[in-house]
Amino acid sequence: MNRTAVITGIGVVAPGGTGTHAFWDSLTAGRSATRRITAFDPAPFRSRMAAECDFDATSMGLSFREIRRMDRATQFAVTSARAAVEDSGLDTGRIDPHRMGVALGTAVGATTSLEREYLVLSNTGRKWQVDLEYSTPHLYDYFTPGALVAEVAWVVGAEGPGCIVSSGCTSGVDSVGYAAQLIGDGTVDVVLTGATEAPISPIAVSCFDAIKATSPRNDDPEHASRPFDRTRDGFVLGEGAAVLVLESYEHAVRRGARIYAGVEGFATRCNAYHMTGLKADGREMAEAIVAALDQARAAPTDVDYVNAHGSGTKQNDRHETAAFKRALHEHAYRVPVSSIKSMLGHSLGAIGSLEIAACALAIEHDVVPPTANLHEQDPECDLDYVPLTARETTVDTVLCVGSGFGGFQSAMVLRGPRAVAA
Repeated sequence: MNRTAVITGIGVVAPGGTGTHAFWDSLTAGRSATRRITAFDPAPFRSRMAAECDFDATSMGLSFREIRRMDRATQFAVTSARAAVEDSGLDTGRIDPHRMGVALGTAVGATTSLEREYLVLSNTGRKWQVDLEYSTPHLYDYFTPGALVAEVAWVVGAEGPGCIVSSGCTSGVDSVGYAAQLIGDGTVDVVLTGATEAPISPIAVSCFDAIKATSPRNDDPEHASRPFDRTRDGFVLGEGAAVLVLESYEHAVRRGARIYAGVEGFATRCNAYHMTGLKADGREMAEAIVAALDQARAAPTDVDYVNAHGSGTKQNDRHETAAFKRALHEHAYRVPVSSIKSMLGHSLGAIGSLEIAACALAIEHDVVPPTANLHEQDPECDLDYVPLTARETTVDTVLCVGSGFGGFQSAMVLRGPRAVAA
């Protein structure tokens, strides 16, 4: 029995386009979705731009009650889950509900709603003791990230394992890795997995301002996210969600499903070093990459494309470059590498799942999305970072990596349907 977890459905809410086709078209065109923040007045802040989703919950089929109940991140997740199931052709009503699970990632949960409710309960901060008379009955759901899982489980009728993964900016990779392990263990046949985030709020912007992690290039927001560029000066905050339908290979073949890719290897490490700092040698990320390749029984030379974390901070891009060289050896200089954060910004926990969705589409279309805004490559980042323009090439095996505050480093190996069936 082949218990490899395969991706059979993709649902996306992203800056630059909601839906898989709009998402992929935007990426391959190299279009940046970063702009001045419109969700609130960003004038008081150091970094005043973000990659926002043009998302209309009503047009996405959410009822007024759902909109009232759900945080923006939850709305993204539910919308993406419905789209993923539709894309997969899965009839959830014909699946044993106990054989279907949900595993979602998020770094900051319902930040937007929590901040809004605090402002109401404290009368915009004037009251030290909040007034619960003005509390929404849905406040508990905002405090509990597991509400995301419950909402998606209700949509598809899943009664199997439900899990929220919150490991910072690697949450979107780690949740899919956990889901693949559930399938590999035989616990379930189907998992709705991915990640969601809606962090564009004053408190989140303030936090990143305080540590100067975000770019201050406010006069040119469209080109502010510039991973691996010599002039890079921080990341640009983003939002969005990607939900994938993951099935066992056997289950997918039995129902004649289209297979985008198989999740063949996953590993994660923690450097136990610093909350935000990274060692220049990239050892921890390299160890995760090697472990994921070993699990996939893949050699470094098998990798056709590397989807980088590529946040656009000085230390991350140097760290990643070193990690690729350490793990892939000479092949690191030959394999195309790119960062879609150059177009989507950094949506914290969600970005890893958006990147996995992009990797699956790269395999399907044999196209590597570009690194936008890369005009002056940093001499310390001396690999093939696919600047500005998408590249047509054979893509069968993809390495996707993530790096997060706290020292988390994750790596995943995806293979196309031809390789999974072999």
